[in-house]
Amino acid sequence: MFRPLLRYLKDTIMPRKPPHKPVVIVLGATGTGKSQLAVDLALRYNGEIINGDAMQMYTGLPIVTNKITPAEQQGVPHHLIGNVSLDEEPWHVGVFKRKAEGIIEEIRSRGRLPILVGGTHYYTQSLLFDDHLIEETDKKVEPPQDGNPKIDVSSQKHPILAASTEEILAKLREVDPVMADRWHPKDRRRIQRSLEIYLTQGQKASDVYAKQRERKSASQQDGASPNVEEQDRIISLESTLLFWVHAEQEVLKSRLDARVDKMVENGLIEEVQTLQKLLELETAAAQPPDLTRGIWVSIGFKEFSPYLSTITDPATTEKDKSKALALSIEQTKAATRQYAKRQVRWIRLKLLIALKRAESLRNLYLLDGSEVSNFQLDVSSQAIKVCGGFLGGLDLPPPTEMLPAAAEFLTPSKDFDFGDRPDLWIRQTCDVCNVTAVTEANWDFHLQSRGHRGKLRKLNRPPRVPRQLQTDVTTDDSKVRSIATDLGSETTSKDTPI
Repeated sequence: MFRPLLRYLKDTIMPRKPPHKPVVIVLGATGTGKSQLAVDLALRYNGEIINGDAMQMYTGLPIVTNKITPAEQQGVPHHLIGNVSLDEEPWHVGVFKRKAEGIIEEIRSRGRLPILVGGTHYYTQSLLFDDHLIEETDKKVEPPQDGNPKIDVSSQKHPILAASTEEILAKLREVDPVMADRWHPKDRRRIQRSLEIYLTQGQKASDVYAKQRERKSASQQDGASPNVEEQDRIISLESTLLFWVHAEQEVLKSRLDARVDKMVENGLIEEVQTLQKLLELETAAAQPPDLTRGIWVSIGFKEFSPYLSTITDPATTEKDKSKALALSIEQTKAATRQYAKRQVRWIRLKLLIALKRAESLRNLYLLDGSEVSNFQLDVSSQAIKVCGGFLGGLDLPPPTEMLPAAAEFLTPSKDFDFGDRPDLWIRQTCDVCNVTAVTEANWDFHLQSRGHRGKLRKLNRPPRVPRQLQTDVTTDDSKVRSIATDLGSETTSKDTPI
């Protein structure tokens, strides 16, 4: 009864105070201008930037990883860029959180504003919301301190983690059937992670997540916000301002396609060849990497592999090479578009729900980055104005009034995080299409899909009879009818009384 009143007073009557330990976070899909906005904010408010993109943490390969160039950085210090060796695994969430929090404290000690920007949104969310149990698990996985670039410590201790996806899933089904049914059978990363939690923590991942849900539920029932500000907390929601740079889907599609073309012109293929050589070296050294993790899942490597095969084959014609190149470019564009959609989906299905649960949606502002020519006016100027008010403790306009589309985009499509509802986890397999769905929505979507319905029609269609066989049957049938008629006449003549 009192919580809605307190929330109303906080949002409408109580004046804001300057944040105690301010942090600015810039998020959004790839290609929307996040990095540019972060630099503009840093230049205006004496900030330093922390990278929150897993691929940009890898050394070298600036085109494949789409790193911000030194010129684009405009002298603003950037952290966690190019600090991970190519043959290292990506950081787990707990590792990223500890490293990022340490850098945030260092930036504050210099009297500067920490600004986090990046597209790996689960990294971002880990800084805002505590998942203590998972973080305790991740403490067992640290980056190398002895100069050895290999950090696949879990795989060394537990070889099953380096096995095939089918073998890992079978082991997970043995020790934690709940999580085994939670993931799609081809989702190696999540299957591997669930088994890794069991092997390193001694607890089933399903039990770990259940404890997290219980803690959240208890916190809400006690009437407290899930993230109460604490004196020793590095980042508090009350002191965090978030900007979501968004662009219309068709506009972003064209922009991303053009960016891939530019990447090819700037040397994308050469960088993919570098990765291919690294793969060959590690394979020859009897240390083949896990191609479903780390730098190997960067967009471009898998997509250009067929083209690399054609250019090294002396029997391949120039025409075939051109076709392979065009196909690889198109596949890279498609993968980039899909990645952008996944980034937006995470914001809408994960982050918005978490912010709403914590009563902090008022700290998230949507910015329209659709028009590149108007970026300074539509995005940077708006963000600089809001950020100035935030840092000064001034009353800010409601986020839903900043843009006409904000009311729709900043409203969670659901009232719950699917990961918190094991009762909704399902696993159904379509034997007709050999497709597995792990959510009711995905299952319904598949049943209504054109491909599924087409295969059903083919399955239920009567078998086709070859034309020659049809002719033979027709001819034979005519003969049968003729014989039957003759026999019928003969029988009639005999049976009819005279």
